[in-house]
Amino acid sequence: MRHLIDISDLTRDETNELIETASDIIVNPDNYTNKCSRKKIATLFYEPSTRTRLSFESAMLDLGGSVIGFSSAQYSSVSKGESVADTVRTVSCFADIIAIRHPKEGAALVAAMNSPVPVINAGDGGHNHPTQTLTDLLTIVREKGRLTDLTIGCCGDLKFGRTVHSLITAMARYSGVRFVLISPDELVIPEYLRNGVLKRENIPYVETRSLDESIAELDILYMTRVQKERFFNEADYVRLKDSYILTPDKLAHAKSDMRILHPLPRVNEISTAIDYDPRAAYFRQVRYGKFIRMALILKLLEEAEE
Repeated sequence: MRHLIDISDLTRDETNELIETASDIIVNPDNYTNKCSRKKIATLFYEPSTRTRLSFESAMLDLGGSVIGFSSAQYSSVSKGESVADTVRTVSCFADIIAIRHPKEGAALVAAMNSPVPVINAGDGGHNHPTQTLTDLLTIVREKGRLTDLTIGCCGDLKFGRTVHSLITAMARYSGVRFVLISPDELVIPEYLRNGVLKRENIPYVETRSLDESIAELDILYMTRVQKERFFNEADYVRLKDSYILTPDKLAHAKSDMRILHPLPRVNEISTAIDYDPRAAYFRQVRYGKFIRMALILKLLEEAEE
């Protein structure tokens, strides 16, 4: 059974195929309206979500399928102590594919190991968020026309930011990519990414504390919020939460064709005054998320039936 737990579960060619399918869905949506007729997706969200959960659900509905699941663990047997493994075994009796979000790293892998139907990791703690990365890649292609020869700035919480971790892993496969990693000292990228991806693959990168000094060279600025839910000490969160705030003054120094991405939700790290700047792609990014998830659901269900 094929699952998507880590972005590395997909080859670069498979990733490109998904982007091509998603792009075709955007242009020819009527061709896909009954592709998943009589199929069900179960969305098991142990952690709050707006975009990811609704994106999966709308993706399946637009494919002609249906949706079951829960949006909070308190409304399921998890509140009675049921394990992830048992929940997945149970839900797989009713669903053809499962999307799971969980606050603990590795929970999606446990789900996949116990599921007879495809499992998609919709975010596991601070580890991985592969469908957000697919969304990011589709957004970059739609906005910039390519995934090669780009300078990508990742700004904010690079330690706990699972979207950044997945994005770096995915973009490291494309030629001519360079990273500018912008964060406070306390929120730098984990060693496994620095050594296991960037250095191992000889990907050019710099680490800096200054967004102002870096913004002029960027093709993509990937902003992230400092995530309160990942901190054990609230005082540390309060001290770091406003480390970077993107304002029109800062944006004045950026390239005219730079694009700003953000996995959302935003708190105050991007001024609302930027929202209607053509470089602000984060709400278009949300829309692209539905199309890439449609492509992924199709791929996993088709492979499951082979």
